[in-house]
Amino acid sequence: MNRSQHTALRTARTTRTTRTTRTTRTTRLARIVAAGTAVTALAAGCVQGEGPSDAEGGSLETLTIDFATYNPLSLIMKEQGWLEEELSEEGTEVEWVQSHGSNDANEKLRAEAIQVGSTAGSAALLARANGAEQKMILIENQPEWSALVTGPDSDIESMEDLEGASVAATLGTDPYFFLVQALQEAGMSVDDVEVQNLQHADGATALSNGDVDAWAGLDPIMAGSEQEGAELFYRNVDFNTYSVINATETFIEEHPDTAQTVVDVYEQARQWAQENPDQTAEILAEYGNIETSVAEQVITERTTFDVDPVPGEAQREVLEEVGPIFLDTGDVSEQEDIDQALETLFHPEFAEDREAADAEGTTSSGGDE
Repeated sequence: MNRSQHTALRTARTTRTTRTTRTTRTTRLARIVAAGTAVTALAAGCVQGEGPSDAEGGSLETLTIDFATYNPLSLIMKEQGWLEEELSEEGTEVEWVQSHGSNDANEKLRAEAIQVGSTAGSAALLARANGAEQKMILIENQPEWSALVTGPDSDIESMEDLEGASVAATLGTDPYFFLVQALQEAGMSVDDVEVQNLQHADGATALSNGDVDAWAGLDPIMAGSEQEGAELFYRNVDFNTYSVINATETFIEEHPDTAQTVVDVYEQARQWAQENPDQTAEILAEYGNIETSVAEQVITERTTFDVDPVPGEAQREVLEEVGPIFLDTGDVSEQEDIDQALETLFHPEFAEDREAADAEGTTSSGGDE
């Protein structure tokens, strides 16, 4: 798909998305304010104990869910309109909100600005260890989405060369914890580098402009930088944690049927992505504003959809290795908080009971309308 096709598709999508989001922007802002003033209702003006539509037997008026370029299945779901179709019989509308990183998704979940959000497994554990009332309900994919990146003319070729360098990283996300683990493996710590806390896209820009020496990158932005000449000088798939889907405890407890529908539509998207990798790459290219060839690299080389979607022991094993890093970096004060988070983080029931939805949606393919 070329740039002109991307532009045409974006225009069509914007028209469709505007119809589903225009009426809910005020609700989203009100929800953030409500959370900030300790009001537990999900919509502004609700008193404690009332849901968005208690008069209708507890049905949910609006599901607020995120999409993210680091979560390809969310892009498929948004593009195809499957979730809207599945929830229409319940009278539930869908509001899509973009997350720009795990830290951004965690902030939205904590504020109840979204009910379902996409993060790395490490970020989900960090949020839970710091008291966030959210749980992991689904594994989206097992990616190799993080690496350490330098510019094409950099003298940095190994971890040892990174000592004293400035490194862009987004605190509280997988790329940052990737950096910490890579430094530890090389006998160093974050004190041996100058970490610039920048959101992922800003980090890529800073590297391109020469404002930092290296960047803890995240796909698909990282793959785009790589195509433009940036070099991945350190890779380690074991330092990446899973791409996971989280939900607020309030949402899980009050709207379990809707949560199950979300997981079932994710399962439809997973199967569709495995059967249609080219169209999946086209969707990622459009939403990520990257070339299709870059998106194809991300989907075919660095993304594994063929993974058990039930959160549990596999994720626990990975996160038990990441937990001590939170103590070293001061992100969590007590090991007890991490241990307790690991005991309460996973909510596997929806994934265990999943049945792929069979929604027809609004488009016949991922790349063209």
